[in-house]
Amino acid sequence: MIERDHPALSIVAQCRLLSISRSSFYHEPAGETERNLGLMRLIDQQFLDTPFYGVRQMTWHLQNEGHGVNQKRIRRLMRLMRLMPIFQKPNTSKPRKGHKTYPYLLGGLRVDRPGQVWCADITYLPMRRGFLYLVAIMDWFTRKVLAWRISNTLEADFCVEALNEAIHRFGVPEIMNTDQGSQFTSFAWTDRLKRVSIRISMDGKGRCCEPACKIDPVTG
Repeated sequence: MIERDHPALSIVAQCRLLSISRSSFYHEPAGETERNLGLMRLIDQQFLDTPFYGVRQMTWHLQNEGHGVNQKRIRRLMRLMRLMPIFQKPNTSKPRKGHKTYPYLLGGLRVDRPGQVWCADITYLPMRRGFLYLVAIMDWFTRKVLAWRISNTLEADFCVEALNEAIHRFGVPEIMNTDQGSQFTSFAWTDRLKRVSIRISMDGKGRCCEPACKIDPVTG
């Protein structure tokens, strides 16, 4: 903005025109103190081991190690280092106590046509502060996503909305397969399936979903 070798205007004149002081022009920002540089090295080392540590947890860790720091300082240093915690993955497949679960119906079943088996899965989308949750209804045979919804809670409503859209657009399948997550064992979900005579299949507790219906939180 200010040219040191301007042919017509001196630095003083340029500063006056821009309404800034000469001291501001000549000021060179000081680097971080040795103490802050040391803290940054400690933060970096700890972050490699616990990448889910945010400002509060990192502050507690350093305080427990005997360093007199507060959250304000650690927040500034982590921002300077551009460290963004990777939040721990929420459990989207945990059944709710008292909900009925159903047997797995796909063992040995030959799935050879569209509309025979659908599946549903929930994954999480890590955001800057917390998560959003994505549910997708898919056709097991074609791998096509039939409907999807995003929610900021794990209530069953957004799953039922996606199911309703899929049924409206593509009719009803013979079987719906899910895990035993509380959304899929809820009355709202299972009742909707029963009302249109869709057979309910659930993966056993602790069993991974089949690849046909697994959603990757990054690639989809």
